Amino acid sequence: MTQNAVTEAAAPLRSPRAGWVAVLALAATSFTLVLAEFLPPSLLTPMAEALNITEGQAGQTVTATAFMGFLAAPLIGMIFPRLDRRTLLSALALAAALSNIMVALTPNFVLLLIARLILGVAISGFWAMSLAIVAQLVPRERLGRGFMLVNGGTTLATVAGVPIGAYLGSVFDWREVFVGVAVISLIVAALLRILLPQVPPAKSSGFGEIAATLRIPGVSVGLVGHVLTVLGHFAAFTYIRLGLERIPDVTAGQISLLLAVFGIGGLIGNFVVGLVVDRLLDLMRLVVPLMISVGIAITVLFPGAFWAVAAGTLIWGIGFGSWILLVNTWVGRLVGERMEAAGGLVVAGFQLAITLGAGIGGIVADSLGVVVTLSSAAIASLVGGIVFRLAGGRRRP
Repeated sequence: MTQNAVTEAAAPLRSPRAGWVAVLALAATSFTLVLAEFLPPSLLTPMAEALNITEGQAGQTVTATAFMGFLAAPLIGMIFPRLDRRTLLSALALAAALSNIMVALTPNFVLLLIARLILGVAISGFWAMSLAIVAQLVPRERLGRGFMLVNGGTTLATVAGVPIGAYLGSVFDWREVFVGVAVISLIVAALLRILLPQVPPAKSSGFGEIAATLRIPGVSVGLVGHVLTVLGHFAAFTYIRLGLERIPDVTAGQISLLLAVFGIGGLIGNFVVGLVVDRLLDLMRLVVPLMISVGIAITVLFPGAFWAVAAGTLIWGIGFGSWILLVNTWVGRLVGERMEAAGGLVVAGFQLAITLGAGIGGIVADSLGVVVTLSSAAIASLVGGIVFRLAGGRRRP
């Protein structure tokens, strides 16, 4: 592809104002999808009782969603190589609506898992496509700000998803909650169809395109750093409650407060880093993963000091809340026209890190204790951040 063709493909397809409105529609979609993803943890007890399963089995619906996301993310562009990406995103939102309706109507655990697998495809497909679509909606020099807005929906859902689900579950039947989210999914599907311009698919797709993307200098190394950093986060965050319970005389209310501090940090990190990442990308590639590692380390080193743990939790939240927009901004500048393949690889790496982090963290916690788990997680995030920073960062010609 010629330089002119690459520039044309990366240019916004509509006026700047319309492009940013479309980005807001993507943010609403990310909020809705991630809200659906994290509803089960807040509704575990009523779901388990209604389906006659254990709470642990009900919790595996989140694992099933993440695992399917890992499988589907790099493949979604190959499966639909010629489909307009606006149509594809609308279809994925409709698939999320179908998933939530199936959950609401499910009579057994098997159908519940099938429904959540469908949601995994919708979530991973959305994120795999969003990198290329944002690059078509906003100027290339504003990629970071575009990802900030889209990721803001995810961050808000991550912070508020469990509390919202718990509240709604106390007011309505859990099946009605899923119906409500299905209705919201239908609304965002319509918004995507109305507000997004036609977005052509990548010129080529397939495993060859993925391989070519991985051969771009810096991409493979950066993705290894990405996986290690996220693995460290989830190895720690999955068992964060065990770590916080080491604080002497800590109450359930204080633990809830600390978790809220983490969520607030995530919101702060997403928006603050999002405002500066376009200008300070190289600096943020060092600072953000360091904050994740340092935040985890503080919770390990100062368990007797509540306010020190609170500060560490806030730093940790700021770092992780801005991580995905940082990675997307970096890879978006690096890969040129191969946005779709790069987006699929970033999402697949994220979902793989969730699976490995939670699994390895659990094994270490059971065998060696939560202190070793958190310490190892801090080291993994630190090493991942170093590897990520060492990866190439120049824009591909």
